Amino acid sequence: MMSALWFERAGWLLLAAGIDFVLGDPWGWPHPVQGIGWAITQGKRGILALKLAPLGEKILGVGLGLAVIGGSGWVGLAVVTLAQRIHPGLGLFVTVVLLASCFAGRSLRRAAEDVLDPLEVGDLATARQRLGRYVGRDTDTLDESEILRAVMETISENATDGVMAPMFYALLGSLTPLGPVPVALAYKAASTLDSMVGYREDPYTHLGWFSAQLEDRLTWVPCRLTVLTIALLSGRPRRVLALCRRDAPADPSPNAGWSECAYAAALGVQLGGMNTYRGQPKAKPMLGDPAQPITPERIRRGMALTRWAVLLWLALGVGSLALLAELQGL
Repeated sequence: MMSALWFERAGWLLLAAGIDFVLGDPWGWPHPVQGIGWAITQGKRGILALKLAPLGEKILGVGLGLAVIGGSGWVGLAVVTLAQRIHPGLGLFVTVVLLASCFAGRSLRRAAEDVLDPLEVGDLATARQRLGRYVGRDTDTLDESEILRAVMETISENATDGVMAPMFYALLGSLTPLGPVPVALAYKAASTLDSMVGYREDPYTHLGWFSAQLEDRLTWVPCRLTVLTIALLSGRPRRVLALCRRDAPADPSPNAGWSECAYAAALGVQLGGMNTYRGQPKAKPMLGDPAQPITPERIRRGMALTRWAVLLWLALGVGSLALLAELQGL
């Protein structure tokens, strides 16, 4: 019985990764993150309306974080369990679709190409406007090189928290009685909390403190594994890891700088520099060496590195599940 379960879970992972690669998140379709975002919005509005002292906001912020993360995992488990009881085929469909929704590989590629397409035909205005959908920095006056840097930084940072970390937690969940869906959805909820309330600025300084800290810690291990994987795939692991150790600690984020620097070093480009947010300039640390200019071709090579990293992790994860199945069958 258990050996069949390991094979079944391996199949879930392969199917979900395949759906994300081919389809991604179709525009207009309902997505679990929409429900998670709605819950966070309702919670933060209610807490901020109370106008509590900093300690009170921190305590309720912890409650909000735990409720959203735990609730997301529980709902995922309940939906999958109910679907399986109705019909095994429905259970398979729901499991694979929910799992695929946790991965953002196709969506990340689509976002990059959405900006690169007009940029490559010289339409800077459209490229700037589209870039503004995906980044927080001001894009109205960016030139071509700065647009390319922004896209490269986006695909290299989000490769970890949007693709590799959800894959890590799906693989980890596959080794537990819960299965991959609840664990991957719980991480997705933590990541969404961080993106919505995990800021140092008002009004989220105290409310989002817990969410930001927790997401940093949950992403720490998959981020380091991603850096190691990209280093190995680059063919120059010592060089990539040396540059990461040299430059990444300068970034205030414990994870973003490492992820960006791994890609920068692997591709021979330099990231970082001056960005402007709502008219306020902010210097970002320089990551990597500028051996090569950032070009659309380099960005696409970066996205290919992410695809190879996903395939490598899938192979290792599915192989581990198959080995468990064999050991259970002995």
